[in-house]
Formats: sequence, structure tokens, C-alpha cells
Amino acid sequence: MAANLFLPGGVVAMPAEAADRLIASGSGDAALLYLWLLRKNGAASLEEAGNALRWDGGRLTTAWDVLSGKGLAPAMPQAAPQPQQEEPPEYTAEDIARELEDQNSSFPALVGEVQRRLGKILSTADLKTLYTLYDFLALPAEVICLLVSWCVEEMERKYGPGRKPRMSQIRKEAFVWRRLGVDTDQAADAYIKRQAELRTREGQVLSLLGITGRPAVDGERKYIAAWTDMGFGDEAIRMAYERTVLKKQTMSWPYMNSILRSWHQKGLHTPAEIETGDAAPVRPQGTVPNAPAPAGPGSDRDAGHMTDDIQWMKDFLARQKSEQGGN
Repeated sequence: MAANLFLPGGVVAMPAEAADRLIASGSGDAALLYLWLLRKNGAASLEEAGNALRWDGGRLTTAWDVLSGKGLAPAMPQAAPQPQQEEPPEYTAEDIARELEDQNSSFPALVGEVQRRLGKILSTADLKTLYTLYDFLALPAEVICLLVSWCVEEMERKYGPGRKPRMSQIRKEAFVWRRLGVDTDQAADAYIKRQAELRTREGQVLSLLGITGRPAVDGERKYIAAWTDMGFGDEAIRMAYERTVLKKQTMSWPYMNSILRSWHQKGLHTPAEIETGDAAPVRPQGTVPNAPAPAGPGSDRDAGHMTDDIQWMKDFLARQKSEQGGN
């Protein structure tokens, strides 16, 4: 029965030493990336890995750094130049009218649902933008509806209830989804769930850093997402923050990120691991480092004379006491 758990076909094998190093790293992302590289015989670009695993650049870079630090991958390669992205066609009003009149098209129903979620009638320019997502990006209508709802929630989260995104903003997010391979109901649900989890985490991390009253900006969000993927908890992040402020006298996101990435590459994620594996050497209280021993010509002779003088003084005092007693 156990044999049925394995897929038929070719076998991807890894050395036991590589498995031990991956286990020691404590990084599931690094293990998954290593398996994918094995499957491709190591002949793959960063762009291909990111597309296959549906990871953003920060997550991919972090996983690759772990492999490199464990000697399981070379230094971070340069990403292959991206081909010039094809520009969407200039749709005309006639194109839109023809699609709306097509009884076999799901576009008319999509238009109605998007208008309902945005609370407005779409203009001709808005319809052209929506048709770009539907025709050029080839996103299913269900995925576009999820995308619009997500954009509405993000706008209200940032700017308050009732604020709605523009179609240009929805278009920008749609291109991100398409690039990440978020083009099915299941992929969209997973992506939205992860983003919601990250939003909660962002608030928690900002609070740890003493930042309140605002959401994280895009640059901060990328750092926090990377730290979350590395597996750092509140205490470790707070330790990195305190070391950052101690060194820089202020908060520095890049410097703090360098600390956490260094710990991650060393496999240090909990406070106990960090204190053991990355603590500065502590000098015992009351000791002086590298205190020079007495040296130089005649030092031993001088020490001997000092001992003789002390003994002579003791003998002299004893004789004086004895003579006084005799008198």
C-alpha cells in the first residue's frame, strides 16, 4: 500500500548530507526550492523558480540565501533579463459593444457584478480596462470578481469605509496577479488568505517597533513578509530591533533586515538560539583583558630581592623584640 503514495515515473534523489543540511536550516522554503532545483537539474533561472513556486522576489531571495549559506547553491545569480512585455491592444468602443452583445460571453455578467461591487456605472474607459483583464490577461470572470473585492477591501483598510479603487488601480493589481500565476479560484483564495494573514502580522510587527496609528507602507510590508517567511516570532524581531537602535540610535529597516537575514542563514530563530549562537563575548566582571605580565630584563631578580627584604625585616623585628625582653 505504501508504494501507492509515490508517483510513477522518474526519481529525484538527494544526498543524505544535503538532506541533513536542509533539516538543520529549519527553512521549508529552502527545502522546497532545493527540490525544485533538483527536479530541473540545477539548470533554471531565478525568474523560472519564482514563477513555478509563485513566490515574490523577497521570499525567493531569502530561500536562495539559505541554500547558499548551507553550501547547497552558488551565490545569488543574476536574474535573466525579462523579455519586453507585450502591450495590450487598444480596444475600441465597438469591441466592447460587440462583447456585451455576445450572449455566449460571460463579460456582460462580469460588468454587472463589478459595477455592483464598485457602486458605480463603468465608463467606456473603465469598460476597456476591465476588458483588458478579461481578454488580454485572460483572467476568469470569477478571479476578476475576487480581485475587485480584494482591491475594495484594501482601499477601505487604508483610507476608510466607502472608499473605492479606480479601475487603473485594479488593472495594476491584476497584472501582479497574472505574473504570480494567481489565475484560478483556488490560487486567488490562497493568495487573498495569505495577504490577509500578512496584514495582521504587519500590525503586530509595527506595534513591536513602537509604530502605531497607521498601516505599513509598501517597503515595510516587504520586509515584514520576508521576516514572516523566515519564521521569526515577536521576541526575535524585538531583539533585532533593540540591536538596531543600539547601533544606529534610530530605527533602520535595512539594518534590522540584515540582522534577521544573518540569523536566518545561521539557523537562529528563537531567542535561546540567538543568545547562544550570536551573542557578543562577555568578559567576566572585574577582569582586565590582555593584562601584560611583568617582563623585561631583571624582573625575576627584582622579585627575588623583594622576598629577601621582607624576610630580613621579619628577622630584624624578631631580634629587636628578643633583645628588649632580655633587658
